[in-house]
Amino acid sequence: MTRLSRVQLLWYAFVRGVIVAFCRGFWRLRVEGGEHVPTSGPFILAPVHRSNVDTPLVCAVTRRPLRYMGKDAMWKYRASAWFFTSLGGFPVHRGTADREALRSCVEVLAGDEALVMFPEGTRQSGPLVEELFDGTAYVSLRTRAPIVPVGIGGSERAMPKGAKMIHPGRVHLVVGPPIHPPTSGSGARAPRRAVRELTIRLRDELQVLFDEASIKAGK
Repeated sequence: MTRLSRVQLLWYAFVRGVIVAFCRGFWRLRVEGGEHVPTSGPFILAPVHRSNVDTPLVCAVTRRPLRYMGKDAMWKYRASAWFFTSLGGFPVHRGTADREALRSCVEVLAGDEALVMFPEGTRQSGPLVEELFDGTAYVSLRTRAPIVPVGIGGSERAMPKGAKMIHPGRVHLVVGPPIHPPTSGSGARAPRRAVRELTIRLRDELQVLFDEASIKAGK
């Protein structure tokens, strides 16, 4: 996985600026806890997932370029494939143990970059953060990169599942303190028990942040 080129970094900064300006105007977007985002070194940004707009929304938490995993359908068409790849995205085949995607995640973090992973895997509904996939914790333990959890309130109303259009409203993001993987159990071989424990801790943190963000967005 190659690092973003200078041209890609400039392109990302431009696109991010447009997205953040739009979100602040249309959704009255507010970000709380941005100071928790590391200013250097690798980390995994782990947001809750209730809407298709979550992906662009999370770029508001930091000016650092974020690398995104995306469902392979987003690379179906040439134009969309170029757009997402130009921003540093890469596809993952949902519902499978995509070793290539996990390898790409490890390479991104090994390059001291920031990676976005949605621990719920796909969009969910309702106020509860249910069972998470272990991939986020596994990659964190493999690379020793901290996980930065993010609660997103209001995005489900902004663009509900099945909706073709976005709706105005209020969106609030709450960023939590980094969750550092334990030093024991980290490395090339991440024990299943350590992965499971980190996943449970992440789920608990996400629930707290999601509740807070939802209240501040006005449920």
